[in-house]
Amino acid sequence: MGIRPWVVVEPPDRRGLRRITIHGKTVGSAWSLGELRKVIRRLGYPDDMDLDDPSRVHWRGGDSSVWPDDRGWRRHLVICLMLVGLLGSMGLHLVIGWADALEALTFAQRLVGVLFLLAGAVQGAALPAVVDHWGRQQVRLSGALVLLGVLMALATSTLLLFLWLQEREFIATVPLFLALWLWSLWALHILIREKVWRGIPHPRKFAAGVTITAILTAVSLGYSLVYQPIAAPLHFTLKAEFGKPQTDADSPYIHVPLKLSAKNAGGIPVYIIVDDYSVYGEMAEFAEDGQGVKEWKSDEGDVYWNSDAQAFEKGATSEIIASGQFQGPWSTLDIGEEYKMERVITLPKATKFETLNAELSFTFLRQDRGKLDDDFYADPSWVEADGGRCAPDDCGEQVIFHGRVRYNNNLINVTRKPRYAVAFWSPQEVVDGFVTSIDLAGREKIPSLDELYGDLDENDIQTEAERYGIGWVSGNSKVSVKGLLKQAAQP
Repeated sequence: MGIRPWVVVEPPDRRGLRRITIHGKTVGSAWSLGELRKVIRRLGYPDDMDLDDPSRVHWRGGDSSVWPDDRGWRRHLVICLMLVGLLGSMGLHLVIGWADALEALTFAQRLVGVLFLLAGAVQGAALPAVVDHWGRQQVRLSGALVLLGVLMALATSTLLLFLWLQEREFIATVPLFLALWLWSLWALHILIREKVWRGIPHPRKFAAGVTITAILTAVSLGYSLVYQPIAAPLHFTLKAEFGKPQTDADSPYIHVPLKLSAKNAGGIPVYIIVDDYSVYGEMAEFAEDGQGVKEWKSDEGDVYWNSDAQAFEKGATSEIIASGQFQGPWSTLDIGEEYKMERVITLPKATKFETLNAELSFTFLRQDRGKLDDDFYADPSWVEADGGRCAPDDCGEQVIFHGRVRYNNNLINVTRKPRYAVAFWSPQEVVDGFVTSIDLAGREKIPSLDELYGDLDENDIQTEAERYGIGWVSGNSKVSVKGLLKQAAQP
């Protein structure tokens, strides 16, 4: 072999890595004696070269037996824990940001979603930086990039825990939030102890990244706490109009056309949770003494009252003669959209009713507050499959609608129990809908509605209604039966 340059092995650094130089030029680094032989073998040195020969190898800061990271299990453990924590945080950022960035209704919601996606991208870039920083440190910014990713994880996990503490509902992801928060503190301690900011070539840019992290947290927290939906009015135009009745001389009944329409004349699109139209036949006795207006109250001890009283009518009663669904549950009514329907009401000529009253109503959910999942189900209470879902004696004969509803701010979704929209419809009952955490899916049989929903706190129901923007609107039209019969008799 020819004369070879002198190999110099530098002292171990704080991670146990020893730099290898020849003529002052770095040619590699090694964690162990075996890695040293691989480096010099690539440079043409023989495999059996005596590494303890001072004429061949010069050792600084310890001889060939000094390898602090010979096994490297601590370093590899740190790398694994850093990668696991950053992966978990990155996944959380992507889950939170993806829904808001792509599907949110407002610009502010989408902006927060994009910020979370960017944070996830930064943490994704920090993954190879972990390997480099606790490896051979070929990139000077690797430690700073890991620090930025850890700060983002700490900020987001703190935010999620803070939001969860507002209602303290037990959810499966709470241990994940807590574990991620504790991991962030541990990782930050490791990075501060190693002073990873030393040697940053552009400290101002790094400071800007830390500032953006703080702004992201502040914006997300403020948006979650003081979130204001679209500053636009809610306005609906509901119409229920009777048309000209049709009949013939030989027929004992008349056909009364009924035109129904609902238009979203406001600035916010909505979901229809449940809707209904009903036609009531009304009758009353003539109050000759003009004292019928005193009947506005029910019997003593009854909490109900009549909001429509007339002096020359008493004993007013009504019966449903037609009822049905209008647009249908889980449908939408966009801004400016109008839905119309026509029905024909059959009424005997010898009817006892004096007036007909048509009412159109629906319960809605604001789309800037929440989103209804497409996979909802409608269960009739009288169908007994697999033991029946709910006995009619307990639930009444009605259709139960049920489906998942999600808040438009995904930070709320991941820190709360799932919420479900529930609605009931039957021709004999007033339609109703609300949001609750009770899930009916997967139950072989539903207990009585009183047992299931009777203990719900009214304040909780009202809170959920305000959170998701649930409201109820109605419109009606009333006509005289005598007038209809007169119109029907006209050619």
